[in-house]
Amino acid sequence: MSTATRTTTPRKLFVTTALPYANGAFHIGHIMEYIQADIWVRFQRMQGNEVHFVGADDAHGAPIMIAAEKAGVTPQDFVAKIAAGRQQYLDGFHISFDNWHSTDAPENHTLSQEIYRRLRDEAKLITTKTIEQFFDPVKAMFLPDRYIKGECPKCGAKDQYGDSCEVCSAVYAPTDLKNPYSTLSGATPVLKTSDHYFFQLSDPKCVAFLKEWTQATDRLQPEVMNKAAEWLHGDEGLGDWDISRDAPYFGIEIPDAPGKYFYVWLDAPVGYLASLKNYFDKTGRDYDAFMADPTTEQYHFIGKDIIYFHTLFWPAMLKFSGFKVPSNVFVHGFITVSGEKMSKSRGTGISPLRYLDIGMNPEWLRYYIAAKLNAKVEDVDFNPDDFVSRVNADLIGKYVNIASRAAGFITKRFDGKLSDGGNDAGWRARFAESEGAIRDAFEAREFGKAIRQIMALADEINQYVDTKKPWELAKNPDNNQELQDVCSNLLRAFYCLTIYLAPILPALARKVSALFKLERDLVWADLKTLPESIGTFEHLMQRVDPKMLDALFEPPAPAVSATAPETAAAPAANIEPIDAEIKIDDFSKVDLRIAKIVNCEHVEGSDKLLRLTLDVGEGRMRNVFSGIKSAYKPEDLVGKLTIMVANLAPRKMKFGISEGMVLAASGADEKANPGLYILTPWPGAEPGMRVR
Repeated sequence: MSTATRTTTPRKLFVTTALPYANGAFHIGHIMEYIQADIWVRFQRMQGNEVHFVGADDAHGAPIMIAAEKAGVTPQDFVAKIAAGRQQYLDGFHISFDNWHSTDAPENHTLSQEIYRRLRDEAKLITTKTIEQFFDPVKAMFLPDRYIKGECPKCGAKDQYGDSCEVCSAVYAPTDLKNPYSTLSGATPVLKTSDHYFFQLSDPKCVAFLKEWTQATDRLQPEVMNKAAEWLHGDEGLGDWDISRDAPYFGIEIPDAPGKYFYVWLDAPVGYLASLKNYFDKTGRDYDAFMADPTTEQYHFIGKDIIYFHTLFWPAMLKFSGFKVPSNVFVHGFITVSGEKMSKSRGTGISPLRYLDIGMNPEWLRYYIAAKLNAKVEDVDFNPDDFVSRVNADLIGKYVNIASRAAGFITKRFDGKLSDGGNDAGWRARFAESEGAIRDAFEAREFGKAIRQIMALADEINQYVDTKKPWELAKNPDNNQELQDVCSNLLRAFYCLTIYLAPILPALARKVSALFKLERDLVWADLKTLPESIGTFEHLMQRVDPKMLDALFEPPAPAVSATAPETAAAPAANIEPIDAEIKIDDFSKVDLRIAKIVNCEHVEGSDKLLRLTLDVGEGRMRNVFSGIKSAYKPEDLVGKLTIMVANLAPRKMKFGISEGMVLAASGADEKANPGLYILTPWPGAEPGMRVR
């Protein structure tokens, strides 16, 4: 029995999810994490606990700075555009954040600098070192860790980033990489010196604290605890953490250090506190008092790829700057599709927005994910056939079916009034026996276990239906009392099942609340007071049509303007007619790739050609001649992304070998309309991505 769920004093909970990086829309992994956290938060609210659930965009760092530069906007404008699209996802999947903020907000600047000053001045844990750092000679800038790739110094895996290995989870300095290269230009980086600021994680007092915090009983999951122990007790121990980056950099300036900025991983988790403070300031709450209260509990839901930062850096930062340390960090695995890592190119990617756009019920996904979740660090697999089967069998066949079989008889024959259930009220004892186990399963984030217990109760109620056969009782008016008793028992059992499922199915639970004339969110204490009547029964949930799953994995059709005229427009002037139809097999033979223009220069002796040096993600550069000299200056193209035919046979020209062809658009008569336009992809595309 969980003591946390049995206390009579409401708990004070501060809950967050990992902050999504503000360089793209939410993906299904984000939604899975938010659903997991939201279920737990809604359960806690149903217990009468005080819960503050906040999130924010992780808005800083070189990737956003570079993406904004490519898009021709400021980093702030780039992030604002991304943030503007967040709410449709959160509302669409019934995610109940109290506040959504940004790490570029004033609160985060202030809190990050305050934490740093305390670590420097009071804890004496900040030091400076002159380090050798990789510098991109083409881009003329120091390279952030994530813009350097090479071979992992621990396991030898290729194409690993400059800060950690995704294969063996090793953490290292970028200079430790073997055969490094810049992902911005493809150039081999050179070493230059720079003064950097470090958080002394290796200090004995930090190590002692982290050993105690990570190994405390009932804090971290066993898998996470073991991983932390490996890092803490390994031969090399903990290294000091480089927390600074050199200008140019989009981030928070380090106090008293001109030209230096906090590494994004220092200020990003501070965004949890900043979002809470922003929420409290807007609602008139005392943030300082809440965080200083020893009974306040602080929980973070995160993915398994960011354990190191949340179980070592983050608690040490908080501890030695005088802030509350997390009560726990809840780690989950990734989401896969039919046992494979998600891939848009293979048709196994799930777009959350497309899921909503094609009319799929968000609570189908909430239920399916919940049924797969437990308290372990395990991946969650989305199997389309299993999804259809589980949702239709459980939610429609077992759960909703109970109400649909009984409600009509009560409203038509008994004016909506429920009886006391007669002598068949034994289901109440069975539900009472299960209530504690279901509640403990929710508390422990064992959502799959909770669902199995709930559906076992639903099975028992459906067996009761099959035994009593209310449709047969209804044929004889002499059975009216028994019919009312049976249907009353069914509806009250359905009501209790709904309370159990409410954290997972909040919108459906609200419909059921209206059916029982409550018109409010259900709470756990409602189990003690069963309803006496019902209103008009309305359809609660439809079955999943398997065709919807086909549509989910199909690419969306091109958008058509709602204001487009009924008749087709006449062909624009100077536009060539469409060529003869081809088959998809013909098109698939052409390998189109995103290419980065690393260098561009005039070709001596040619009036039309420019020589392009292209990075197509192969680990080498390509030489391509393109007849675009009339439209572009070489310096205007360097650093831009374009699209090229990558599998075109090399062509020997007067000026050298051309290893492909870049794509450009022009009119039918270039003399009449000399416009020539290099094709460029949307921001976020990377060299080597295939165009399909």
